[in-house]
Amino acid sequence: MSDSPLLRPYRRGALDLPNRIAMAPMTRGRADDSTGVPNPLTKDYYAQRASAGLIVTEGIYPNVLGKGGPGIPGLVDDAQVAGWREVTDAVHAAGGRIFAQLWHVGRMTHPLILPGGATPLAPSPVRITGSQIFTDQGPVDHVTPRAMTTAEADATVADFAAEARNAIAAGFDGVEVHGANGYLIQQFLAENTNRRTDRYGGSRNGRLQLAVDIVTAVAAEIGAERVGLRISPDNPENEIDEQDPQGTYRALVDTLDPLGLAYLHVIERGKYAALADLRPRWSSTLIANFNGPAPTTQEAGEKVLDTGLADIFSFGRLFIANPDLPARFASGAPLNEHARALVYGGGAEGYTDYPTLQTARV
Repeated sequence: MSDSPLLRPYRRGALDLPNRIAMAPMTRGRADDSTGVPNPLTKDYYAQRASAGLIVTEGIYPNVLGKGGPGIPGLVDDAQVAGWREVTDAVHAAGGRIFAQLWHVGRMTHPLILPGGATPLAPSPVRITGSQIFTDQGPVDHVTPRAMTTAEADATVADFAAEARNAIAAGFDGVEVHGANGYLIQQFLAENTNRRTDRYGGSRNGRLQLAVDIVTAVAAEIGAERVGLRISPDNPENEIDEQDPQGTYRALVDTLDPLGLAYLHVIERGKYAALADLRPRWSSTLIANFNGPAPTTQEAGEKVLDTGLADIFSFGRLFIANPDLPARFASGAPLNEHARALVYGGGAEGYTDYPTLQTARV
C-alpha cells in the first residue's frame, strides 16, 4: 500500500510536502472562552498530527464578532499570537507544516456568544429557522442578524488582512481563508442570504466582492504563495441556497486564479460536480475534500488523485482519532474511530489521547 498516490511527495510553489494527505480544518472548541487563547493542549494535538503533508487549523476568528461558539480561538491580540506561536513551534519541531484558517461565521453565532450580547452581523437580516445553535447555556434558536454596513464590510476585509499578518507573526506557514460551509463569505456569495444593493451585492459580481476583496487583501499582506481559499459550492449547510453554483464559482475562480494563490480547497457536497468543473479553471494546487455523513476513506481519496481532480486530499474526522494517519494508510493498519461526544470542548480526552501505532505497541 506504500505506492498510494496519497503518500507521494508534493512540491509546487511554496508547498513542499512529504505526502498529499492534508489535515482538514475542524472545530474543537477548546480555547479559553474569555480570552480566545489556545488551550495548552492544542500544541500537543497538532504536533501529534505533524506527519500530515499539511495541517490546516480549526477556524480562528479575525474579529470577536466572528466568533462562532464557546471555546473558539482568535488571532487578534498579542496573547493569542503568543499562544499560537507555541503551537506552530511544536508542529515545526515535529517536522510539520501548518496553515491557520481565518474564519468569520457571520450570522452563525448568537448574542450569548458575542461580547456585550452583540447582534450577529451578516450580509442581510436573514435568520436561520430550521436549526438551533449551541451556546454555553445549551442549544438556542438563532436570532435575526444585523446587515453589515458597507463600512463594516470594508473593515472586515481589513480584519482578515490583519489576522493574516498575526498568523505569520505566530509562526504559521500560511493561511486559509474560510469561504465555505455557510459562514460569512459564503453568506455573501449566496443569493438567499445576500439581498444587498451596495457594492457587496445586487449582482453576481457584487456577491463575489467580499470574497475577492478579502483574498486579495490577505495575499497583499503576506504574499499570495502563502494563502489558500476554501469553498463549498452548492453546499446547503446552514441554510445556504445557491441558485447558480456553477456560474458563481466559475466567476470566483476565474477572478482569483491570476493571483497565484497557494491552493484552492474545494469541498464537494451537492449536485454540482465542483471538482471536475473547476479543476481545469484553476492553475495552482487544488485540495479536495468530501463532506459526507461518514468519514472519507483512503480509497476515495486515492481515486480523486488518480483521476487528476486534485493534487492533495484533505481528511477530517479520520485525523481526530488517528494522529498518525499517513502511517496507517502506508501500512494498512486499522483505523481508530473518533468519539463523537468528545469532539467539541473538554480536555485531553478525545483530543490528545488517541493512540498511535507506536503507542499501541508499547
